[in-house]
Amino acid sequence: MKTIHNSILAVFTVLAVSCNTDKQDPVTKASPGKENVISLSTIKAKKDTVSYTLSLPGELYPYESVTLYAKIEGFVDKLYVDRGSQVKKDQLLATLDAPEIAQHYLAARAKQREVFQKLNFSEANYRRMLDASRVEGAVSTLELEQANTRFLGDSAAHNAIQAEMEAAEELQNYTRVKAPFSGVITRRPVSPGTLVGNTEEPLFDLARQNKLRLVVAIPEKHAQAIQDSVTAVFTVNSLKNRTFRAGFSRSSVALDPQLRSLMVEFDVDNPGQVLKAGSYARVQLNFRRSTPSVRVLQSSIIRTKSENYVARVIENKINLVPVDIGLGSGGWTEISGAIEAGDIIVKQGSTSLTEGMPVQLKD
Repeated sequence: MKTIHNSILAVFTVLAVSCNTDKQDPVTKASPGKENVISLSTIKAKKDTVSYTLSLPGELYPYESVTLYAKIEGFVDKLYVDRGSQVKKDQLLATLDAPEIAQHYLAARAKQREVFQKLNFSEANYRRMLDASRVEGAVSTLELEQANTRFLGDSAAHNAIQAEMEAAEELQNYTRVKAPFSGVITRRPVSPGTLVGNTEEPLFDLARQNKLRLVVAIPEKHAQAIQDSVTAVFTVNSLKNRTFRAGFSRSSVALDPQLRSLMVEFDVDNPGQVLKAGSYARVQLNFRRSTPSVRVLQSSIIRTKSENYVARVIENKINLVPVDIGLGSGGWTEISGAIEAGDIIVKQGSTSLTEGMPVQLKD
């Protein structure tokens, strides 16, 4: 009996819950065929030539620099300059003691005098016999030919010893080390008595400091935008309150295979040698694209993990277009893809925008 009572109570409970449910307000649903249309602000894609400024690192190098080695084997005899010495072109920097070179030069000079005397004698003898041959029967033809042969042989020997003498003299000149250009001695690793010429030990490092090269590596993506008329505005750490300028001088034309950059040089006049070679510089450069490019607002870019998009509006519907992003400046950014100048683009891109979504354009 108790079981029947519990069953009847359960049935009435279910009926009561059902009645309460029927009394709640019904949920409002969109009618079939109707969609919510959002209102969006848009801009037009534009196409123009992009100009921008970049700050890049650079380095100052001597306009000319050289490491001087001994051309012959010998000992350092005298040193006339040291580190920091200002030198002029062709100034004597050092002399070397090379006994073998000196002996070879003296021997060649003595031999030259001997051969020259023989040449003078054979020439005089030939000309005397040539004059005598004008008298019939005074000199035989054979004697005249022999005299001419001796003269020609001595002349050839003289030419040979003359060449040997010039070579010995040139070697002798190698004992005198001179500056190939004006500059400053930046290193002098040797001392008097040092054996040089048969080792890799240099005599001096010489650098031109009154004119420098500012070298800047232009990244590959900007290489086409550098102009020959550009002026570099730069600062160095040691002179932070001063700004320097230098005009474009030359470029490597081809990209450096290791840096993937275009190496650009600016010649810097440095008459007071205020700037120091080896200094790092912070360089401001103006760039300008050689051809126009399509640009949209940076806020229009929809960024995802896989791709970047812009939302184009065609007939009041969203069309998501994949794009590659280029340079950005002034709130606008370059893009490449199936976007043309004049296309209507959503001003504020969002991942909530989907392909084909209906939209209404704000006035």
